Amino acid sequence: MYLLSLNVIYPVLGWVGTLAYLLAYFLLSVNKINARQLIYHALNAVGAIGLTVNALHYADLPNVVVNLVWGLIAIIASIALTRKKKRKPN
Repeated sequence: MYLLSLNVIYPVLGWVGTLAYLLAYFLLSVNKINARQLIYHALNAVGAIGLTVNALHYADLPNVVVNLVWGLIAIIASIALTRKKKRKPN
């Protein structure tokens, strides 16, 4: 029972990550969001986490690396956006 649930969770996380990446790109492409919005970077971070966990499970190291870097970029951009909003006078 426990092994079955673990065997299910890794592909589910992979699909959640995939959908988050695709949703971020789609919304950006149709001008519903832009790269200066936190939601864009949050979706990319969620995608990176899901796909990194999935890739780690399958020992797919190239995908682990690219998704860790992608997630790091999303986190750095999110922090920069948050700091910029705090400094912006109203």
